[in-house]
Amino acid sequence: MVCADIIKIIVAVILPPLGVFLEVGCSGAFFLNIILTILGYIPGIIHALYIILTR
Repeated sequence: MVCADIIKIIVAVILPPLGVFLEVGCSGAFFLNIILTILGYIPGIIHALYIILTR
């Protein structure tokens, strides 16, 4: 894990879609994360952390 990943994780906890956007750009995962964050903040965080930590 590098410094950039740690920054992405911190951003993902504060604003999950931004963390996903920094990792994958404007893709399906980004739009899915927006929907999950709107439906519930915790699912958005979990999805963002999953995307960041598995790539």
